[in-house]
Order: sequence, then structure tokens, then C-alpha cells
Amino acid sequence: MKVATTKAQRKLFFNLRKHKKNLGWLSAAETTAVARDLGVTEHDVTEMERRLSSRDISFDPTPDADDEDPSSYSPSAYLPAPDSDPAVAIENAEWDDDVGERVSQAMTQLDQRSREILRARWMEEPKATLHDLADKYGVSAERIRQIEANAIKKLQKLVVA
Repeated sequence: MKVATTKAQRKLFFNLRKHKKNLGWLSAAETTAVARDLGVTEHDVTEMERRLSSRDISFDPTPDADDEDPSSYSPSAYLPAPDSDPAVAIENAEWDDDVGERVSQAMTQLDQRSREILRARWMEEPKATLHDLADKYGVSAERIRQIEANAIKKLQKLVVA
């Protein structure tokens, strides 16, 4: 929370301490006098005094905080995770399944050499290099790149259709 965001609040923030006669809370008469002197409302004076007297808390726990200690939870522990919406998680999972099925179905429409090149270049570990596949098929690395590019274009058309 910002302590002083308006001009009046900034004036209060910088001048409230010197207007206070002791360390305790302002009395009603003192609050009225400070408000009049600084040209702000009594509510603003009381609110700023409350803000200035409150303790600061850490947004994140200290590095030595025990994770099992429930008193060590910080405000950040109560923020929702970005991927916590179950509807979004289900939608993403269904999307991935649908795309996977479409790609698998589209792969069957390619000739065997194109399928093998795509699998070797994109779906296997370690991924095959153009030169590895060129040696295997007895063609140039450039030809393997062309076959791969054409196969990807065909897949895109089949998956989107």
C-alpha cells in the first residue's frame, strides 16, 4: 500500500511527526489542530497516523523461515497460481490431445520417407542432423531440408483443414 499518494497525504506524511507532541496517538483536539494547520481533513490525519504507526510486513518469507511453520506464511502464499484455473487446464489438455490426434492422423498421409525424416528431426532424441539423414538416404543435406519443409507444409494444411 502506498503511504502518501496525493499532495495532501504527502504534506501529512512529511509534517505529521513534527506536529505531534508525544509518541502516542493524537488526541481529538490535536488531530483537529493538525488538520487545520496542514489544510486537510481530520479523517486524513487519523488515516495517515494509522498508516505511519502500522508495522511493515514482508511480502515474501525470509530465507530462514521454516516451510512447515504455519505462522511463516506470507501474503504471496495466498495468491492464486497462474495455472490454477481448472477450466483452463482442461481446455489446454483437450487442445493438446486434439492437436496430437490431428498431427498423428496427418502423418499417415505423408510418404514413408517424409514421415521418417520428420520423426528423426522433431520427435526423437537425440535429434538427427540434416547430414545424418542425407547419408542415410543418399541425397544432399539440402534435399533433406526441402523434404522436411514440404512435409511440414503438408502437415499444416492437413491439421488446419
